[in-house]
Amino acid sequence: MLAEKLRLPLSPAGEATERPINIAIVAMGGQGGGVLTGWIVKLAENAGWTAQSTSVPGVAQRTGATIYYVEMMASLNGQKPILSQMPTPGDVDIVMASEFMEAGRSILRGIVTPDRTTLIASTHRSFTVTEKMAPGEGIADSPSVSEAVDVVARQQILFDMDALAVRHGSVISAAMFGALAGSGALPFAKADYHAVIEGEGKGVAASLKAFDAAFDEAGRKPEDRPASIAAGAPSDGVDKLPIAPSDARLLPLFDRIVAMPAPVQPMAWHGLRKVIDYQDLAYGEEYLALLEDLVGLDMLLDGGRYDHAFAENGAKYLANAMTYDDVIRVADLKTRGSRRDRIAKDVGVRDGQILHTTEFMHPRMEEVTGMLPAAFGRWLKQQDGLYAWLDRRVNKGRRVRTYSLRWFVALYILGGLKGLRRRSLRHAEEVAHRDAWLKKAGLHVRNNYLLGVEVLKCRRLIKGYSDTHARGLSKFDRVMETIDLIKHRADAADWARRLREAAIKDAEMGNLDGLIRTIRSF
Repeated sequence: MLAEKLRLPLSPAGEATERPINIAIVAMGGQGGGVLTGWIVKLAENAGWTAQSTSVPGVAQRTGATIYYVEMMASLNGQKPILSQMPTPGDVDIVMASEFMEAGRSILRGIVTPDRTTLIASTHRSFTVTEKMAPGEGIADSPSVSEAVDVVARQQILFDMDALAVRHGSVISAAMFGALAGSGALPFAKADYHAVIEGEGKGVAASLKAFDAAFDEAGRKPEDRPASIAAGAPSDGVDKLPIAPSDARLLPLFDRIVAMPAPVQPMAWHGLRKVIDYQDLAYGEEYLALLEDLVGLDMLLDGGRYDHAFAENGAKYLANAMTYDDVIRVADLKTRGSRRDRIAKDVGVRDGQILHTTEFMHPRMEEVTGMLPAAFGRWLKQQDGLYAWLDRRVNKGRRVRTYSLRWFVALYILGGLKGLRRRSLRHAEEVAHRDAWLKKAGLHVRNNYLLGVEVLKCRRLIKGYSDTHARGLSKFDRVMETIDLIKHRADAADWARRLREAAIKDAEMGNLDGLIRTIRSF
């Protein structure tokens, strides 16, 4: 939950006579920042004011957000004011951010000031490219932004405007317009805002519903808002176990999970569903058989001291290990209807519009060989000349239009080859690596329970496919080799954790190399 303080009493900026009212809007692509800016300009012009808007686009749709800037001023004795084109730090009355980290960036730019600025921001998050690329936890610190807002904004209106807009069948720009009206920061009546929306002629009913709901939320005190409005509804992640599975075929597997220690059950259920979605029911049974071995070892060693951390982490990372990314998996995910729906929502596709996506794919011969039957794949890798000749023809970057008939059919057929996966070379290699990892974790946990837990967590280092998978595997192997050097130390678990975190955060492995040298010096 985002920490929010009581806002100061709402007071409009008043009639703009001696100086204009300045509004900065920071919005990501596809969120209607331009529409919102147009509405605000129209609002002022309908009242007989002079208004001017400018925009500076960001670098890309998510790596940089567009800054829209509006200045408005009532006519003074019929004279036209001269308005500036960019916000000046310390001289902005209202800052509107369509996403919470954009509010933080507005603060860093210095355009939010405690003596003047009303900050209106949605508390939902749309993760940046750098947040998504991080091998570990790369999500930016939202509480830090909340603390800064408490200090630097004169007034603050913070709630999940995106979720509110979705519930009312509209887009976030309508909710932000309602929050602006509800803030009382502009000297216009609610009916004036309604008139602007009604003049659009498109999606009026849904926009008005979202507007009115946001108007009401903006008038509430922060502590009176439901948690789902104030900071987004909590995730239905892995914290709960259902009373019974909806699919009767899962009932025998569900009963096996219920027999496990209570702290392990939610993660085991989540892992089972993930493994079955990846392959099939038989693969889920294999997952539970392996997990039950870890649970048995955990119950023998835990003694109630660690809340079954070894088995719980085993449930999580075993599922990740068994759902490795291969060509079949990538093709399957890219052709799912849920993915297309998510993309359409993210870019704001409207009725009657056609969505096309162009994606860059760069397969290597390694991925192609991994799909072949294990024996044939191993033989092909030994044929150096032939393998190199094939790689020169496969190892090329391709721009793929996913929803064109040609590429969609090809990807759909490729994604349907799940039945061949468990006989493939890649699967044989993954199983061998998985079993060696579980064996090492089992050996370590018998001598040092917490070290065994850390070894299981090291599976975080391996993700993705192609070059990304190769780099992660290299880091994993180096970390495992170094852990073997310190396994007899009392603080081995702590050093293993440091190694793993260094490998996660270190793209070039410079810090990891330094830490390994330190450990070798012991």
